[in-house]
Parts: sequence; structure tokens; C-alpha cells
Amino acid sequence: MKGVAKLVVAGVILAGFVYASNAAPLDTMDEVGDAIQACWTPPADAGNASVTLIFSFKRDGTLIGPARPTAIKVDGDAKARKAFVDAATAALQKCLPLSFSPKVAQGVAGNVFTLQFASPKQ
Repeated sequence: MKGVAKLVVAGVILAGFVYASNAAPLDTMDEVGDAIQACWTPPADAGNASVTLIFSFKRDGTLIGPARPTAIKVDGDAKARKAFVDAATAALQKCLPLSFSPKVAQGVAGNVFTLQFASPKQ
């Protein structure tokens, strides 16, 4: 039974690599934003919260350094604020690496981008 479980896990991992490589490259910055937002799931009971992250991409679709929060609007204590910021950062990381078209890859490298993560998801 252990061999079957390993085979299933290997199949799931392989399927993930095949899916990522078959994804169409992102051709516009709107598509990049939409792809990242698709990974976003606001924390439960976040109310009407938002955080803007600032980050830069490498041409290969990974980040240059960690994303940083700028504008944070979260009701509640420091723990609620941290949970919301962490969820936004995790959503961004979950989407990486992004697959850029050659045109987008040439233009994104090193530029600073901002993206707002809001709850409820809009």
C-alpha cells in the first residue's frame, strides 16, 4: 500500500508541473494582476479590510525579495492585521512563479508594482 501512496503523490506532483508548464504566458499586466487575484482568499471574518503589497518581479516570474505591505486597513488588533497581511503575502507566493510572455518579461524585470488585496473579495 505504501508504494501505491507514493505513486499517487508522485502523480499529483507531476500533474502540477505539467499544468504549470502548459499555462498560457501572461501577456499584459492586467492578466498578471488577475492571475494573482485568482490565488487570493480573504481570511474569514476579515470585514471590510485591505492591504496593498509592493513587490518587484524577475523575468522568470519570481520575486526580487519579499513583498512588503504599504497601505493596511484592517479593523481589529495587531493579530488580525498580521493575519490579513500574511494571507495576502501567501496568496502572492502561491501564484509564483508566474509565466510571462517575452514582451511582459522584458518590461517587468526590476520595476516596482503594487497590488491591493481586499475583503470581501471584489
